[in-house]
Amino acid sequence: MALLDIIKLPDPLLRQPSKPVAMVTAGTRKLMDDMLETMYAAPGIGLAAVQVGVPERVLVMDLSKDEEPKSPIFMVNPQIVWSSEQKSDYEEGCLSIPEFFEMVTRPAEVKVQYRDRQGEPREMHATGVLATCVQHEIDHLNGVLFIDYISRLKRDRVIRKFVKAQKLGKL
Repeated sequence: MALLDIIKLPDPLLRQPSKPVAMVTAGTRKLMDDMLETMYAAPGIGLAAVQVGVPERVLVMDLSKDEEPKSPIFMVNPQIVWSSEQKSDYEEGCLSIPEFFEMVTRPAEVKVQYRDRQGEPREMHATGVLATCVQHEIDHLNGVLFIDYISRLKRDRVIRKFVKAQKLGKL
């Protein structure tokens, strides 16, 4: 396994929709393993392939706590097929927008169809933090960032900060 570089805002790749994966291969599984290692090292609870410069519809998540055994989730071509009308608020952050956190309102529950690590079709009903995380990561695959859910003023301020940091070579 290898640690990958996580791309940061304002990299334009973060705004491009990712392409579907035709077939889960050994290369796809290696990418997922490398993404998982990168996510754990960051540390984070979710990572989309586009965040490591690979615009494919692949994501990894693990919401286990430090003292718990690892419980990784691998999703290829995930798609939300149902979301609840009930909403929930969580403070979100992003490995591609480091050190910025903001409250985001999303559906409290979602149903996701995807292919697993072996390419088998799966469906997951997610609630709580898992629902928030999977929506956040699927948004990445669609070129959407969590800052798109906050006020325009706050979003513009964050973008300016990262553009400036990039110009100064601090990213």
